Amino acid sequence: MKPVRLVIQIPCLNEEKTLPATLKELPKQIEGVDEILVVVIDDGSTDGTAEIAKASGVDHVVRHLHNKGLAAAFRSGLEAAFQLDADIIVNTDADNQYPGEFIPALVAPILDGNADIVIGDRQTDRIAHFSPVKRLLQRLGSAVVRYVSGTKVPDAPSGFRALSREAAMRLNLITNYTYTLEMIIQAGKKNMTVGHIPITVNAQTRPSRLVRSNAGYVFRSVTAILHLFLLYEPIRSFLYISIPFWLVGVGLWLRYFILYLSGEVSRGSNVQSVVVGSVALIVAVFIDLIGLLGNILAVNRYLNEQILFTLKRLQFDAHIRMPQDNDKTK
Repeated sequence: MKPVRLVIQIPCLNEEKTLPATLKELPKQIEGVDEILVVVIDDGSTDGTAEIAKASGVDHVVRHLHNKGLAAAFRSGLEAAFQLDADIIVNTDADNQYPGEFIPALVAPILDGNADIVIGDRQTDRIAHFSPVKRLLQRLGSAVVRYVSGTKVPDAPSGFRALSREAAMRLNLITNYTYTLEMIIQAGKKNMTVGHIPITVNAQTRPSRLVRSNAGYVFRSVTAILHLFLLYEPIRSFLYISIPFWLVGVGLWLRYFILYLSGEVSRGSNVQSVVVGSVALIVAVFIDLIGLLGNILAVNRYLNEQILFTLKRLQFDAHIRMPQDNDKTK
């Protein structure tokens, strides 16, 4: 029987001060796991993050020559984990927000075959350094993601999550802002089982780099959710957009016919209702046709993703190992 290998990936950007504490909390042994490897993704840091990682004894360091963003760092971590023949992949933050003691509980549902992805629920209502506005935004954002994805994840923005090898290979993350929301939506649309466990968080070590302002966070999150909804639910998305035009068009035509039947329509009267109503109906039809076209493209994307999944299996299931110099520059 093949030994179970867990890879813990840690995206980093200028984390030389907090990375040692994060690494210190990581478990050395987990029941059901034969080997634990740690990969640090240095996303263009200008401090000594990479050197600290190597000195701390991490197994591999993946380096970006310049900052590419959290989503790109996450994708690089997945690729490194595939090359290391990971059976389970855990993602955690380098700011020591997520206690390493919860990793065994995080991977347990995957080891038991009960989940493809497991997300740590920070129970944001209990986080002391979250403002009331931020707590409200977290609840609303997670509720929207649950609706769009069809999952029951209570804390969608949480970056503390575990993935099975197959689940990670089936994901094709394209957003640049953050991978957290897209992963859940994509997993839900692909009928993966997404679980969650309650966790606590450590004291804040630095301000969030993703949430610099509530307004900016809301705008970028809403934009990402709308983009993903359009991508994965084109028919529903464009149907919602076309509903006002259908209502205006049908309403004006009904008005015209009611007036006609009641004998209040004379030659040339109320023609505005007919014209405006017709234009609204034509616009509604065109919007729905765009949704149908988007659905055809979605089917094509699904077929391409199946091909990509097969190619990943062919490439990474050959047990390719990373170079032994402990440093991969990207």
